[in-house]
Amino acid sequence: MCDDEKPREKMMKKGVKSLSDAELLAVMIRTGNKNNNAVTLSSKVLAQSKHGVRGLTDMTLDELCSIDGIGPSKATIIKAALELGVRVSQYLPRKFKIGNPWDVYSYYMEELRYLKKEVFKVILLNTKNEIICDVDVSIGSLNSSIVHPREVFIEAIKRRSNAIILMHNHPSGNPEPSKEDIMITKRLYECGNLLGINVLDHIVIGDGTYYSLKENNIF
Repeated sequence: MCDDEKPREKMMKKGVKSLSDAELLAVMIRTGNKNNNAVTLSSKVLAQSKHGVRGLTDMTLDELCSIDGIGPSKATIIKAALELGVRVSQYLPRKFKIGNPWDVYSYYMEELRYLKKEVFKVILLNTKNEIICDVDVSIGSLNSSIVHPREVFIEAIKRRSNAIILMHNHPSGNPEPSKEDIMITKRLYECGNLLGINVLDHIVIGDGTYYSLKENNIF
């Protein structure tokens, strides 16, 4: 491979956006093995994932290490880079104001879209609709016995939250709410009214899309 074709040299001359997915991965793992250069090895890694770069997020360290040429060192570099990307996407300004469902989706999408289990979160807001914090209420399939109003509102009361937004993911990638989702939403909305804490929305996050129950007049 001539210098102009090497990922690092190509990036220096043409910029990082000129690199393919395999070339970006090759920059991270640095070297190949006796049978493949870094780019070819990276291409094989991507081929092993179900959905290219996106699929790497679902691969475990053991699964990466099972690929010929990828040992613990390269596997940990790949997983660390992916996690760093997620954390960058989750960067929250000191006072992040929620103005619409898209604001919620755009911030939490990368955290939730690839999870294999449903995670139910509550976002706590102040009087200016700025995020105070978010709280994980349950992990696993949503049902009314797991998502209890007490668990949803206890932290909101402690933090003197003015309003909350309910949110969870659908591992299937389809954000269409289930009957259980709708029932839970209406129940929590009524509880919020009794407590004087506004339930502004319930947002379901799928793969690259979302569903706002408020926008769709579910409650």
